[in-house]
Amino acid sequence: MLSVWFRVIRIRFLLASVIAVSVGLALNWWQNSTIQPIDAFLTFAGVMALHASVDLLNDFWDFKRGIDTKTPKTKMSGGTGVLPEGLLKPSSVYRAGIAFLIIGSVIGAYFVIVDGIIIAIILGFAILSIYFYSTKIVDSGLGEFFVAVKGCMIVLGTYFIQSGYITAESILAGVVVGSLSALVLFIASFPDHDADKSKGRKTLVIAIGKQKAARLFWIFPLVSYGAIIVGVSLNLFPLISLISFLSIPLMIKSGFGLKKNYDSVHELVPFMSSTLMFSRITGALFVISFLIGFTV
Repeated sequence: MLSVWFRVIRIRFLLASVIAVSVGLALNWWQNSTIQPIDAFLTFAGVMALHASVDLLNDFWDFKRGIDTKTPKTKMSGGTGVLPEGLLKPSSVYRAGIAFLIIGSVIGAYFVIVDGIIIAIILGFAILSIYFYSTKIVDSGLGEFFVAVKGCMIVLGTYFIQSGYITAESILAGVVVGSLSALVLFIASFPDHDADKSKGRKTLVIAIGKQKAARLFWIFPLVSYGAIIVGVSLNLFPLISLISFLSIPLMIKSGFGLKKNYDSVHELVPFMSSTLMFSRITGALFVISFLIGFTV
């Protein structure tokens, strides 16, 4: 049963939030040479709880709307399959999603009391967007935007909790992380195009069509890489942050794979996987660059 819950929470996709928090911590360590371990632990716990909440509620609403029963299931898209397969009750998944939302909100409330209005704004955005993500947000074509902002705010919030202020460096680092997270959602929405469209969703891919959307792939990594270049050029990031560009081959593989296979679900799966790897590796290298930069 535990493995089923891990499946519906999408454990491996939680790594995006782990990287986002790690970027905020590493940036603060590079700049200020300090870390508050209890606050860091609570930040990880709160962010993981909120991330789990959005995934659980997304599975619940996709099942209730009949989307998951129409989407072709792959290891990268089409939902977890837990509810269509009858492995859990929809009400149980919904309650778990709300429970994780409450846990994340309580941890966030602690930081609001300690750190003030900035965290209150970030937490308020998180709570509202998580609850309405699978209905209002995705239906209006703002899914990628939400994920990008979410990733950025995790970095900003983590950095603010540790340092007490927001800087140009933390904003740029947030842009890097947010764009990488949005890219994974973007390419995963291609196989779901028909089912999403039939149930009233309006993803970016649906809004402009698969062929045109495939050309937009490059924008996401270019924004991330561009933010790193700007940061290094202005001495906001250490020069070693350029090691993040070692992931370029994965970006190229994924982009050209999407261009050729945007309309073929099974042919696209390897390139969705390589896009996920690109996002995670770029983010991990970005974290490592601050840790190395601290020592040189």
